[in-house]
Amino acid sequence: MELFSALERDDYEQLLFCQDKASGLKAIIAIHDTTLGPALGGTRMWTYASEEEAIVDALRLAKGMTYKNAVSGLNLGGGKTVIIGDPKKDKNEAMFRAFGRYIQGLNGRYITAEDVGTTEDDMDIIHQETDYVTGISQSYGSSGNPSPVTAFGVYRGMKAAAKAAFGTDSLEGRTVAIQGVGHVAFALCGHLHEEGARLIVTDINKEAVRRAVDAYGAQAVNPDEIIGVDCDIYAPCALGATINDQTLPLLKAKVVAGAANNQLKESRHGDALHARGIVYAPDYVINAGGVINIADELNGYNKERALKQVSKIYDSITRVLEISREKGIPTYAAADHLAEERIALLKNSRSTFLRDGHHNLSRKRL
Repeated sequence: MELFSALERDDYEQLLFCQDKASGLKAIIAIHDTTLGPALGGTRMWTYASEEEAIVDALRLAKGMTYKNAVSGLNLGGGKTVIIGDPKKDKNEAMFRAFGRYIQGLNGRYITAEDVGTTEDDMDIIHQETDYVTGISQSYGSSGNPSPVTAFGVYRGMKAAAKAAFGTDSLEGRTVAIQGVGHVAFALCGHLHEEGARLIVTDINKEAVRRAVDAYGAQAVNPDEIIGVDCDIYAPCALGATINDQTLPLLKAKVVAGAANNQLKESRHGDALHARGIVYAPDYVINAGGVINIADELNGYNKERALKQVSKIYDSITRVLEISREKGIPTYAAADHLAEERIALLKNSRSTFLRDGHHNLSRKRL
């Protein structure tokens, strides 16, 4: 793998390799862009098939965080860490303490949080070595479990998408098909049920399905049936890439809005949704509630303030849909446009300031 070519392709700023032989730490920190502020992105621990696969994942995820943070209006850039290892058996205190020291060495350029394979407890260990970590225990002044806040953001974004599709953002009487009923999706079910939506759910975990059926009167279907059910809104909340060549012909929903990451298998599937007139709420916009919530910790966590900011996901989705209509482009491209426009504006502003400031300084010297 030609590392500098990979970095140049999407203009990454930094790629760091961190190892600690005694604890078994093998970590890769990718910093994509810090134009808007320090890079914020979680630490993922996974059994990668190769080191190259881990690098590719870190780079991809870091760029995704740049866009998510930018479109969410946060003054933060994008970064991500992957730790190579099995989170079920390779974790130890020394590993996360060593990793925390590497983060501390970046002096605030990168701020981490939990992600797939890491937990609040792991973040607490990292916190012993650095303050540049979020998602720690509430006893440290953190926000705690982010799932309910993420769910609230998805709910708000879903309402905005519904308004574009149906002319009203009311979800009363709407049928929502939810693929995956984990922590975020279960909390989402609560908001939808309270508003009077009809729920159809599925999950490979039968206990998770039973809980949704018992709590909210949801209808249960098999995992391979959910994409083709008769519904108004399809909410992918577990696996990525559920919008693909096989599922698109089966989709009956007028709206796709859910909590899952990477909902489109390929960009062209977003083109296909656009061509069919299906309203797609881009995943990294609608599921940004968690990162907005933990970003508030950097200012001393205030739940009311955080929820107010998360509620604005409604406005973000509305703006993305407006750009899509104005430019005649798919919503995933409109979301990218919104993020890139904000970053470019600040970059240009800084360039102008530096150029003019240098010019004025030169004149004073003369």
